[in-house]
Amino acid sequence: MNTFLKRLLILLSIIALGLFLYSAFVENIFDSRLSPKDTVEFKLNDLKMKVFYNRPYKKEREIFGGLVPFNQVWRTGANEATTFETNQALDIKGMQLPAGKYTLWTVPKDSTWSVMFNSKQYSWGVNAQMQPMWDPNYDVLNVEVPVEQLNHTVEQFTIAFDNSTDNLSLTMAWDDVKVAVPLK
Repeated sequence: MNTFLKRLLILLSIIALGLFLYSAFVENIFDSRLSPKDTVEFKLNDLKMKVFYNRPYKKEREIFGGLVPFNQVWRTGANEATTFETNQALDIKGMQLPAGKYTLWTVPKDSTWSVMFNSKQYSWGVNAQMQPMWDPNYDVLNVEVPVEQLNHTVEQFTIAFDNSTDNLSLTMAWDDVKVAVPLK
């Protein structure tokens, strides 16, 4: 066997071993996730925004006030901490959010949600005791937004940008609840 083929086989073996070890110890790349990753982007003129999050399913569970307790900080999705990025400063309910990358945390309540933009980057959303890793000392902006009760069920947690009425907002919906954070 010539030298090129030997080196190619060694390289392919190392890559295969690396994928196997990564899959075994970090994240199984061959199984589908219970809460799949998703990225939502919005672009308008020079404005660019992006949200990375994980999308859990309802699966016939009671969501708000059950799986996601009222009046407690929620990582706003599953698995890794949800991130929000903007390349320009935004006005959110009269307060300035500077351009940058933030983790997004919420406190769901019966009629309103608190939405926090936090400057600290967390690798995961919760610690070993399943408590949110959120540190309020890094909150850059905290706003209250009203809850909208939906007439239908949203099976999978969904974050989106809505500009349908020329009033840009960041929306979050799951089960029969939707909230919208106005962005300017």
